[in-house]
Amino acid sequence: MDTFASTLRRHARDRADAPALTFAGRTRTFAELDAATSRVANLLLANGIGAGDRVAVLAKNCAEYFEVLIGASKMGATAVGLNWRLSPREMNEILRDCEPSLLFHDERGEQLLPDGAPCRAIAFGEAFADARDAAPASDPLHDSRPDATALILYTSGTTGLPKGVMLSNKAMSYTARLAAAWGMGPTSVNLVAMPLFHIGGCGYGTSTFMAGGHTVLVPEVNVDEILSLIPRYRVTHTFLVPAVVQMILNAPALKDADLSSLELLMYGASPMGDVLLRRAIDALGCNFMHAYGMTESAGTVVILPPDKHDPDGPRPELLKSCGRPLPWIELRIIDPTTMRDATIGSVGEIWLKSPMTMTGYWRNPSATREAIVEDGWFRTGDAAYADADGYIFLFDRFKDMIISGGENIYPAEIENVLNGHDAVAQAAVIGVPHERWGETPAAFVVLKPGSSATVEELLAHTRRNLATYKCPSVVRIVETLPRNATGKLLKPELRRLYGAAS
Repeated sequence: MDTFASTLRRHARDRADAPALTFAGRTRTFAELDAATSRVANLLLANGIGAGDRVAVLAKNCAEYFEVLIGASKMGATAVGLNWRLSPREMNEILRDCEPSLLFHDERGEQLLPDGAPCRAIAFGEAFADARDAAPASDPLHDSRPDATALILYTSGTTGLPKGVMLSNKAMSYTARLAAAWGMGPTSVNLVAMPLFHIGGCGYGTSTFMAGGHTVLVPEVNVDEILSLIPRYRVTHTFLVPAVVQMILNAPALKDADLSSLELLMYGASPMGDVLLRRAIDALGCNFMHAYGMTESAGTVVILPPDKHDPDGPRPELLKSCGRPLPWIELRIIDPTTMRDATIGSVGEIWLKSPMTMTGYWRNPSATREAIVEDGWFRTGDAAYADADGYIFLFDRFKDMIISGGENIYPAEIENVLNGHDAVAQAAVIGVPHERWGETPAAFVVLKPGSSATVEELLAHTRRNLATYKCPSVVRIVETLPRNATGKLLKPELRRLYGAAS
């Protein structure tokens, strides 16, 4: 079984001088990355970190992020990726939940740390470099168990409370198989723009590394930078959400960009769509692959391969599908009424069973029991149907999740914050179409009798308590919210009344 640590040890032995990681114009070979990560492992040990302790990173993508991730693997600690886009209140909740023994951060991350943060912290930059370089370069050679937790990534829940997804060494080892399924090898060059606190960043971002190829890392999505780096490093692979693909197609710099090296563009979070795909094929000239997965599945579990991305082919309707399960994935679609397998074409909930599935939610046994049921099946909460050939078509989301620019947003989290405002009696949030981000939250608020609040005040309240990308783009103050006879909120009726997508 490959871990991040054992993989780097092998590549450093067999491909010592090959490029491993590029960030901010500096390229590290596998031998250099091996030495740096061993120093980080010894730095952790010198700080009293032991096997199984949590080591958190609160920073934008950077080379040091990889060093901590692999360094933790080399001495048996669990890496925790933290979302630098959250608010200080949200970050405080997560830090109190995961209780890291040590936290690494950049300047942005430092702004999110609450007063009296419950852990020691080291800043990336000069402080980190001095501490790392003073540590020995000898590999601690910790041999991690397959079931040991390699990574904890936090995902929002339907109640708005963050949940730490525990991913084992065995689960993350399947990243190497995913790299092979994506056509990656030692000569591949992978541009990683998705944030490393996401499985779409950390899982996908380590795929070419696992295959012995070259990873080109950028701090965050920047279309002009992406278009300049592809020809500079002869990038062969990348993963982007459709909203970013659309940004690239609309970028003036695309006209003069040399994208001839690009072999495969993977996308996820939502289908590409016929119109956008045709534009992308014409402009980018590479293959496309749709990937469906989630944090709890350690990444991609269903793919629609390049040969099915033909708008003029025999089955153009497959562009609305996310594909078929990978060979090591068991997938069922369960009828929510009978709790049995749904018939072909009938909508049900996607259940997964795989060695990639999380071991559970950190310190949350009740949520774990709800998600992982009899015989190890994981309930995704996603609604879908399958056709006669086994292609999966996402139908809706049982949890009302909004996907905005690739970020998962749960209405309940926004509703909880709005309901905490003194003037708010009721709040409901739905996703509405957005030209750039695909979807964006829209909030509908009923005020308490005798109370007053402006739209601007309500928006300011959400911005103080939520990450910016979660805040509603639209707030409407209404007299009532549509409900049925039992008092249940009718979100489809909200969508109908206000012209949102159903």
